[in-house]
Amino acid sequence: MSSARLKESASFAALRELFTSRIAILDGAMGSMIQTYKLTEADFRGDRFAAHPHDLKGNNDLLCLTRPEIIEEIHGRYFAAGADIVETNSFNSTSISQADYQTESLVTEINLAAAQVARRAARTAEAATPGRRCFVAGAIGPLNRTLSMSPDVNRPDFRAVTWAQVVTAYAEQARALLEGGVDALLVETIFDTLNAKAALFAIESVFDERGERVPVMLSATITDQSGRTLSGQTVTAFYHSVRHAQPFSVGLNCALGGRQMRPYVEELANQAECFVTSYPNAGLPNAFGAYDEHPADMAAVLADFARAGFVNMVGGCCGSTPDHIRAIAAAVRGIAPRRPVVAAPALRLSGLEPLTVA
Repeated sequence: MSSARLKESASFAALRELFTSRIAILDGAMGSMIQTYKLTEADFRGDRFAAHPHDLKGNNDLLCLTRPEIIEEIHGRYFAAGADIVETNSFNSTSISQADYQTESLVTEINLAAAQVARRAARTAEAATPGRRCFVAGAIGPLNRTLSMSPDVNRPDFRAVTWAQVVTAYAEQARALLEGGVDALLVETIFDTLNAKAALFAIESVFDERGERVPVMLSATITDQSGRTLSGQTVTAFYHSVRHAQPFSVGLNCALGGRQMRPYVEELANQAECFVTSYPNAGLPNAFGAYDEHPADMAAVLADFARAGFVNMVGGCCGSTPDHIRAIAAAVRGIAPRRPVVAAPALRLSGLEPLTVA
């Protein structure tokens, strides 16, 4: 079965209407908020994992099982701040990433719980404001292994993981997130486009299994002022590499603060035939690894993106909080969303650089 002919989920039309009628608001950072609870190893373990043979502190996704009330509270705080969409607490919930904690056998359970916790928060927010629609995006992170680069400088041909392993890991995650009831899948913080293409391949295979597709959102990360991903692609080359999948949206998140990200968001906005998103960090990290950009500062940057016609959805990544999201939502209110580009037919190819043959 071709996924292009599958029926669209009910959330497709609702999200399309949201993104075309106004600028949508995504939530902010999960990790920054979890840190404010000052959790201990015992919190991450709970009773169930008290005897687990590996340290678990830092495995934030596991909190969906051991401290779900905290994760639900954080989602609720973002909805209360004005977010239309929250991301599930599942950024590292693949067997490849969870292997660092010897918890890879829990992947399906973690993703199911992550989706269900976020859905409970969405229902609560909807009940508090009758007529409001709150969405849940299944967060799919970039992995701690890369298909494009060797981890060994002396063996440039070596890869720590295979394409088949990455596809299998992403399919397992996507399957559980969809079973848990997410409205969309968000493949985010993409630094290696080949990993992202494996995620897209996996997601399409799961859509075929289910006979239905949900919106697929993509968000890459520019690692420095070179304007390239870690694997070396420019923004336009990245877009050329993924446009065949007809994503619901493409965007940029993480790595840079909004001011540093602006030219690359503009570049993407000038290319993309789909919706465009931006959720930068709260500025650049300081000497202590913290983020100093105040809500008003971040809101001003994203309002500039909105007025320039770059975006359909904005939010926050590392260091952002409900206060940031509240300020951002207020700053972009009433600004018209971007209209997707209608591109002339052409052959569009990419390596590290884009190539368009008209």
